Amino acid sequence: MDLTNSDVLIVVDMQNDFCEGGALPTADGHAVVPVINEVGNRFQNVALTQDWHPKGHVSFASAHPGKAPLETIPMPYGDQILWPDHVVQNTWGAEFHPDLNLPHAQLIIRKGYLKDVDSYSAFCMVDGVTKTGLASYLSERGISRVFVAGCAIDYCVGGLATDAVKSGFETFIIDDATASIDPAPGASADCAWKDVAAAGVTRINSADLA
Repeated sequence: MDLTNSDVLIVVDMQNDFCEGGALPTADGHAVVPVINEVGNRFQNVALTQDWHPKGHVSFASAHPGKAPLETIPMPYGDQILWPDHVVQNTWGAEFHPDLNLPHAQLIIRKGYLKDVDSYSAFCMVDGVTKTGLASYLSERGISRVFVAGCAIDYCVGGLATDAVKSGFETFIIDDATASIDPAPGASADCAWKDVAAAGVTRINSADLA
């Protein structure tokens, strides 16, 4: 697959808290960093997303007395899964993984910074209304194809890829450059891959890229 200047690699949430030793680690977050670095060097256009929660964020179990991580509560925008405190603004956990090396990235877009609404996709908050401006940025840059990698297919990678399709971009997820929270057969990663395929996202490997 030949890459052109109308392609972009979006690296999702490669942050300390989503890797080994973090507050909400994926199964293989640290292992995909070298693949992302190598793939990133093939793209003229690279963007990074950064989950950026304030203290007491609505997605934190600690913000809801008596609730525990992985419980679900109703919110005006739908059901909210509760998580351990993670990627809190201006903490080590919110920083990018120290081995991530993409100095030519042109954009860092933050999400999840509103205290009372969660955000998986970097296109739109989970309320389905609050946009980040990412779609407009990509359109104005002349981007037509979006390639996605990072953490994690189960939530933020899958959500971003699905929204990229909805925004009119041909969209691909690079499997070997993407981590998962639960890769067990029939678990959340498997379900996410089925969902993104149904949405029109194409699954590829780094070796497919020229």
